[in-house]
Amino acid sequence: MNAAVLHTFDEPPHFEQFSEPVAEDNEVIVHVRAAALKPIEKQMANGSHYAAYRKLPVVCGVDGVGCMDDGTRVFFGGARLPYGSMAQRTVVSRSRCFPIPDNIGDDIAAAVVNPGLSAWGALAWRAQLTPRETVLILGAIGVTGKLAIQTAKLLGAGRVIAAGRNEQVLNTLHDLGADTTIRLDKPGQDLTEAFAREARDTGFDVIIDYLWGLPLKLSLLPLHEAI
Repeated sequence: MNAAVLHTFDEPPHFEQFSEPVAEDNEVIVHVRAAALKPIEKQMANGSHYAAYRKLPVVCGVDGVGCMDDGTRVFFGGARLPYGSMAQRTVVSRSRCFPIPDNIGDDIAAAVVNPGLSAWGALAWRAQLTPRETVLILGAIGVTGKLAIQTAKLLGAGRVIAAGRNEQVLNTLHDLGADTTIRLDKPGQDLTEAFAREARDTGFDVIIDYLWGLPLKLSLLPLHEAI
C-alpha cells in the first residue's frame, strides 16, 4: 500500500510502498480517507516531540478519518506502530474508533478533533471553568484558539477576551463568541493597560495561553498589582 514513511529524523517522510497491516485481537483495519497535518505530526517527524518515534521506519500520522471493513466511517487515533494515519490503510484498537455524524465531512472531522480536545481539555478538565467566569485566550486567532472561544461560551463563560496579532482575524472573532479583543502587537505599556482594562477589578479567572512569553507575563501584571 502507499504510505508516508519516515526513515530518519533528518529528512521528510517519503511516499512509498509499505507492508499491509494485519489486525490482531480487538483491532480493526481502517481504510483511511483523510489525515490532518498538524504541528504534532511535524514534531513527531523531526524527533522534537516528547513522544517521538523510538523505532524507524514508521508511517507518519497520529489520527485521521476512515472506514472500517463493515463500512462504518470513524475518527481514529493511536494506530499500532509502525502504522500511522498517512497511508491507505492502518490498524487501530477498536476502542479508539469513534463514529462520525453524516453531516461532517472527512476533512473537517480529521482536522477538528485534536485542536478541539486541546481547547476542551484545557477549559473543562484542567481549568474546570464555571459559568460567568472571565476567560482570556492568548493566541486566539489560530484554530485551537477559535475553538477555545466557542468552547468557553458553551461552558457558560461570562466574558471571553480574545488576544492575537492579526487584526483582520481578530475582527472576525466576535462572531465566534468573543466579547472583546486585544491586539498583541501593541507597545508593552499599552498592552499592559489593555489587559488591566479587561481584567477589571476581579482579574481573569482563566487564562489559556497558546503563545508563551511576554503576552502571558503582561497579562498577569494586573492580578499581581491587585494582590
